Amino acid sequence: MPVVHQKNIIVAQQDLDELDHVNNVRYLQWVQDIAREHWQLLAPTSALEQFVWVALNHHIEYQGQAFLGDNVHIKTWATLKGITSTRFVEMYVDEKVINKTTTTWCMLNATTKKPARIPQEVLDAFA
Repeated sequence: MPVVHQKNIIVAQQDLDELDHVNNVRYLQWVQDIAREHWQLLAPTSALEQFVWVALNHHIEYQGQAFLGDNVHIKTWATLKGITSTRFVEMYVDEKVINKTTTTWCMLNATTKKPARIPQEVLDAFA
């Protein structure tokens, strides 16, 4: 089972759109933020220096909404293979799923910016 990373965010005024619920762009920002946190938390130091990730696609399925003051619980995990990572992010309010996101990321060599095969030490860290 992949290693899961979790965090909570309290919805602030700047997170809201004109409908007074969390803006779709903010959800995507939270997806990217927790992905980066998970990477920085688990990746070996050498990998943090040698590699970067770029998003190939995002798929977000909205199942509910979050409003000002809500506590949004976010969890993420990833499966890695070859040069890509499939990252899963789920967001909850009061234990109810409000959205699920699947993102495909591609690992790049930080210097050349060319795709790079995910090293075994990184695969092991996220397994």
